Amino acid sequence: MTILVTGATGNVGRLVVDELVAAGERVRALTVDPVRAALPPEAEVVVGSLAKPSTLPLALKGVDAVYLAPMARTVEKFTRLAREEGVRRVVALSGSSVGESHEMSSGHEFEAVEQAVRAAELDWTFLRPGAFMMNTLGWAGMVRNGEIRTSCADARITPIDLGDIAAVAARTLVSDGHVGKTYELSGPAAVSQREQVEAIGAALGKEIAFVELTPDEHRREWAAQGIPEEIVDWLVEGFGRVAANPQVPTGEVERITGRPGMTYAEWAVKNADAFR
Repeated sequence: MTILVTGATGNVGRLVVDELVAAGERVRALTVDPVRAALPPEAEVVVGSLAKPSTLPLALKGVDAVYLAPMARTVEKFTRLAREEGVRRVVALSGSSVGESHEMSSGHEFEAVEQAVRAAELDWTFLRPGAFMMNTLGWAGMVRNGEIRTSCADARITPIDLGDIAAVAARTLVSDGHVGKTYELSGPAAVSQREQVEAIGAALGKEIAFVELTPDEHRREWAAQGIPEEIVDWLVEGFGRVAANPQVPTGEVERITGRPGMTYAEWAVKNADAFR
């Protein structure tokens, strides 16, 4: 079986390539820059991108299954070409924000991808991860200054490591029982922002001060950083929703892969250099 990985240099796609190669699968990697990608020699590399549908017929030739990175703008062209080339199996990266109505949400893009793949009557599986652990890399500057400032300090979320998403993608591509399934993916535990900061401090061997802001204070600080008002409002409102409705781990990573998901503390140790 030949598996095409689109977005093979993306945050998740690159890891999907590694997972599939390690499993001994025949992998074709779609990328615009093979040299920068530094893909494993076992992977067949095809130059192209979902953003350039003219590159897809060659990439899809002889392919049995596809890991589909989310790109709503060209997804209908992809599905048409996939059907023309006889591809049946598609595992698409989506997101837990599907169904959100706010115009700033990425849920609209994810929903468009899901709808197009369903409409094409492909054998689909949708992966809907929540917040990425890597999102907290945005704290790196504050960590270096020794202080994190944010609101809703004790709101509990279930962030997930990119490697766990890739492991699920690889497993659902090559094993039975996943067609027509939508998987809500989470990390193995709910953690607060305060606990995440403590984990980063432990990984670095230093104490990081935590300053909890009120929502209005947070709005003002983000606005002072030049973040548009509508984005600020959306972010603060999102923090408030999580504070009122703590997230609960779904357990899908563990069930599908048969191994524990990465905890935030483990992730912090693995990525400690990014905060130094």
